[in-house]
Amino acid sequence: MPFLHRDNVALFYERTGGKGPPVVLIHGWCCDHTFFAPQAAHFAQAGHAIISLDLRGHGRSDKPRQSYPISAFAADVAWICGALGLLRPVLVGHSMGGIVAFDVACRHPDLPSAVVMLDSAVVLPAAVRAAIPQALERLRSPHYAAALRELVNGAFFLPTDDAARRVRILDLMAATPQHVMAAAYAGLADYDAGAVANRLKAPSLYIAANEPSPRADMDRLGALVPHMLRGETVGSGHFCQLEVPEQVNAMIDRFLSVLPSAARN
Repeated sequence: MPFLHRDNVALFYERTGGKGPPVVLIHGWCCDHTFFAPQAAHFAQAGHAIISLDLRGHGRSDKPRQSYPISAFAADVAWICGALGLLRPVLVGHSMGGIVAFDVACRHPDLPSAVVMLDSAVVLPAAVRAAIPQALERLRSPHYAAALRELVNGAFFLPTDDAARRVRILDLMAATPQHVMAAAYAGLADYDAGAVANRLKAPSLYIAANEPSPRADMDRLGALVPHMLRGETVGSGHFCQLEVPEQVNAMIDRFLSVLPSAARN
């Protein structure tokens, strides 16, 4: 199994060969690299080098007891890109992973050639922010796994989403160690995109799931990233990259095909 070690923390990744521009896939909160399996297969077939990560605290990576701010995940991703010698990778992140991709692109503006955020709460809507303290309290309680299931089941799926997939997602997410689950959720709550957005220069795409309430405050995010392109899936909840991968992949394909030539080199 391939691991990189940073500050005595083992970070798991999978890498597939390809001569095309590298694509780094960054999963969300309490998930792992398998949540991007359809995209890994699609972009590998298209000739890209694919790097699928398990963020610290997740999947096969080490799970130290520490704080888990977005900036810590972003520092790991930027370091991994350097350690693997990736040249101008495309960063693709889902949910929390999209926030991480955004933060990497802001803090290391010359690193990525492009950024794709899939249904990511880069800027939290006011109603969501107001509900966070209560949710965080429950995640810190002995009933944390049930709290996660209730939170995710109630806000991340549509009735039309695949029922068996929903069960698998909930089971995997609920198995996350409590100290990671709560600390990473607190990191999501504390993130301030406005503090770093002025450094972002990579072409950016935001793909929203087809949900009743937007995952991000799109007006605020659009003001922070005026050059950002937007797309929306049809008939999928939050895990759109698994539910309707053909839609997500097609939008990313088109985005990459229309990048300025300077961004591709």
